[in-house]
Amino acid sequence: MQYVLAAVGMAGMSVLLWKALRPQRPAARSVLAPDDDPEFLRGLSSRRQQPGEER
Repeated sequence: MQYVLAAVGMAGMSVLLWKALRPQRPAARSVLAPDDDPEFLRGLSSRRQQPGEER
């Protein structure tokens, strides 16, 4: 029984050490939908077609 507990403890310690010491990946940049993009929303009024104005 002691060997089983020691094996479980060693496995747990191995996982913790692996997570602590592995190289960190750069954070993925999230993609914003157009309705969530502040720059899109700012320029929306300038893109809106005025009445009587043709494109």
